[in-house]
Amino acid sequence: MIGSTAAVHQDFHAAPFSKSWLYAQPMAGVEIHANAIASLLQGRSLSEALPQAPLRGLVLLVGLAGAGWLLSRPLQPAMRWVWAMGLAIAWGSVSYVTFTHGQLILPTAIPVGAIALSGFSQLMAGSVKEQQRKQHLRDTLKQYATSPIVQKIISQQDDLQDLLQERQEALFGKVLNGRYKIVKVLGSGGFSETYIAEDMKRSGSAPCVVKQLRIASDNLDTLKLARRLFATEAETLERLGQHDQIPSFLDSFEEDQEFYLVQEFVAGHPLSNELTSRIPLPESKVVVMLHDLLRVLEFVHSQGVIHRDLKPSNVIRRKPDNRLILIDFGIAKKITTQMADVERNTKFTVAVGTPGYMPNEQSAGRPHFNSDIYALGMMAIEALSGQPPHLLNHDGMTGEVIWRNQAPQISSEFADVLTKMVRYDFTQRYASVRQVREALEHLPIVLNSVVVTAQMGDSPTAAFEQEDTAIFEQEGTAVFDQGGTAMLPEDLQRSASTDVTQTENTTLLPENRTH
Repeated sequence: MIGSTAAVHQDFHAAPFSKSWLYAQPMAGVEIHANAIASLLQGRSLSEALPQAPLRGLVLLVGLAGAGWLLSRPLQPAMRWVWAMGLAIAWGSVSYVTFTHGQLILPTAIPVGAIALSGFSQLMAGSVKEQQRKQHLRDTLKQYATSPIVQKIISQQDDLQDLLQERQEALFGKVLNGRYKIVKVLGSGGFSETYIAEDMKRSGSAPCVVKQLRIASDNLDTLKLARRLFATEAETLERLGQHDQIPSFLDSFEEDQEFYLVQEFVAGHPLSNELTSRIPLPESKVVVMLHDLLRVLEFVHSQGVIHRDLKPSNVIRRKPDNRLILIDFGIAKKITTQMADVERNTKFTVAVGTPGYMPNEQSAGRPHFNSDIYALGMMAIEALSGQPPHLLNHDGMTGEVIWRNQAPQISSEFADVLTKMVRYDFTQRYASVRQVREALEHLPIVLNSVVVTAQMGDSPTAAFEQEDTAIFEQEGTAVFDQGGTAMLPEDLQRSASTDVTQTENTTLLPENRTH
């Protein structure tokens, strides 16, 4: 072909291989025609790979549907974006190879763009959902930020460290029932939240404990049932609060369809703090601990109440008399469980208690009075062995707790008492607290701790601070080698032997009776 390539004729045009980054100059018209004719003569002309429009549309539909299915798999938003980019690049690569080697044109721009746009939109939508999910998680954790389990979760997540402080700040100063001003969030669980509050109507009064019961329902019948159960449990707490070793019941009220109990605040520390070192306690201290708790537990059972959740964290060592105070009767969980049973109208029940301290019949939802005896026995074993209950093995045939090898230092008589307290079969346990107390009264009394003077009053757990030996007691008075006396509980007061010499103020232990 003959044609002009002079610039003056302005016969230059853009082509696939001109005016590009490889070929910056435009192509002359005559050259374009020459290439077209040569391609036709050599059979190398470009053509549609799918000339029929219906077939082309079907291929696009199937391809995009397959890509959409892959992108809809349960993947993280970022991974969906990676998959989308991979599919788009794969489609473009196939199109390029087909074009350069087969002179065939495949639909490319629309499918590649659609896949990339779909991946980007899923990335954005997934990111928004992820942020919403995290915010929902934050709000939920914030509500239960004082729960030990939630605190453990928070401690492992850097972006959640501020939740506890936010929860405290949100509730600080809030006034409940126009009277109780929250000063601190004490604890939280799935069924309740506990605060320390000031009674604004009693100036100078001691702080009190306010427990909020969570009733997760707006159903009127459910709320009516909750009110009835709440009133019953409040009456029970009021009766129990008459005992010196149970917090006094002060008030109960409903506000905004939420239920609140107000009890005396007990200054002290939980018994669990004394067991966290995992150092076994002397047998003498554990005997005294048992006597102190059995005394209050006998009163609880006399009121027809099973505690159901005896464990070290539910026992407070009260200041300044060091008496053991029984708290948290699981009212919130008990009410919630009873409501769930009524609503579902089912024979299945949810156990109230803590694994390790809870016997098998209680786990099955059928607690007995001696289920509390089992829990108390496990607390004593934990104190003697330094091992929490969940780390102790059980006999595969009988289900009995294998614990004596963990506390070989204790007397066989005391070990027999504890073994009977934690029998797997509740019919083989002590039937009542009175039976346990009578069994303990027949044990040799060996209190290996020094107790300060008799001015301590009748506190059976006063001031265990130094080791001491060779103790004897008569008429309720314990005498120590290192000096000092202390009163013991009534059930530990036994008559002395005839070879004991009694002075004006204390009972002395003769040298030949030292043990």
